[in-house]
Amino acid sequence: MLCAIRAAASRSSVRAFSTTSSRAADLAKLTLIGYLARDPETRHTKNEREYVVYTVATKNYPPPPPDANGDRPPSTATFHRVLSFQEASNRYLQTLKKGSRVYVEAGFELREPEPNTDPTTPQGQRQIFLRHETVRVLSKPRVEPEVEE
Repeated sequence: MLCAIRAAASRSSVRAFSTTSSRAADLAKLTLIGYLARDPETRHTKNEREYVVYTVATKNYPPPPPDANGDRPPSTATFHRVLSFQEASNRYLQTLKKGSRVYVEAGFELREPEPNTDPTTPQGQRQIFLRHETVRVLSKPRVEPEVEE
């Protein structure tokens, strides 16, 4: 009996998957595992809507290839600025501290430069926007013991 149920469930999942439109699943998402570079900061839009900005630092791995002398330069870090407009998430984000190791999922949006603008200004450059979706704390920041003198 279990074999019949398992076979029926297997057929239905394959069939359901094959009828899904590929256009319904367009997605641009970035997954980060790194450390908070600073405490999350609350800001306001021009329309006085509150949002939270936080920065996640990730280490670039593997490190760059060895140079002519065989020395390998150290890995570098990349800093990702994430914006959150979700009220419930904002309250939680404000409790996080610099140095927390986090897992973040964010929507990825690429904005092209505005025409006829100076390329040295932000409006004249391609901009990447990361919109917060989820965050999980993997570990809290290390607390250095206080040394009494």
